[in-house]
Amino acid sequence: MPIRGVPGLRFCNTMGVEPFLVARNPDPDSSLPFLVRLPIEGGLVLKTKESWPRANRAYCHPAEEWPRDAEVLEEVDVKLCRRRGSAIDLVLDRGTNFRSQFVFTRSRGRDMIFWQTAKVARKARPGVRIPKRKASGLDDWTVVVDTRERYPYRFSNRPVTTERHALSVGDYAVMVDDAVVGCVERKTLENLQSDLVSGKLSFVMAELSTLPAAAVVVEDRYTSLFKAEHVEPGWLPELVARLQVRYPGVPIVFCDTRKFAEEWTYRFLGAARAELDAASLPD
Repeated sequence: MPIRGVPGLRFCNTMGVEPFLVARNPDPDSSLPFLVRLPIEGGLVLKTKESWPRANRAYCHPAEEWPRDAEVLEEVDVKLCRRRGSAIDLVLDRGTNFRSQFVFTRSRGRDMIFWQTAKVARKARPGVRIPKRKASGLDDWTVVVDTRERYPYRFSNRPVTTERHALSVGDYAVMVDDAVVGCVERKTLENLQSDLVSGKLSFVMAELSTLPAAAVVVEDRYTSLFKAEHVEPGWLPELVARLQVRYPGVPIVFCDTRKFAEEWTYRFLGAARAELDAASLPD
């Protein structure tokens, strides 16, 4: 079966997944000598500085289409090509140079794309920065607090407002176009122990797992589970481990104190608000 928009090339594997393509850029005046084609969104074509980001992150720029006369340098089977918020994860079916990421960001008022591996990302971070004060650089956004929260986080001295509404699951949420994109269930150590023993937390995490981004935050240390009274030593950590395996998309995060749990919640919801905008939600 021919690949749509790429004459003469065919599927490389039995699963019907289009391959990842690398070619020379036929435009002699371009400062980006390579083209890559990602099997996503109908075939995403980018001009890039490198054929693979081996030493440094590679700057990319969108190309209008895959040229008919492109000189293909590589054609590799793809295990995974999936958009995750502002990034596209790419995993190729080969032994080396197989995992990378395309990061879509904005710097100095310009949209930019960087192609990176985990190794080069540790050396130089692209325009997506770890926020020092504002969560993901957001101003004037809103956190929805469940009406059942008796002593809610206030997020004092943060550029965020809170609104009280009934949530079907979780205690804190952030919304885009009336859809929940991020949600956090808050637990004290006593709440966590009780809900683990009763089995209630399993049902909560099952519902949280249906959301784009969700987590359980605990206002205590993980080691405190080993000091719990009236239960067999190690039983509560065992229950936590089973829930994490059952619902890997809903992390249980231990934040030592209420103060740090509030800080973590603020940044998690801010990241969800920034990453999972309306454009990334399913129709």
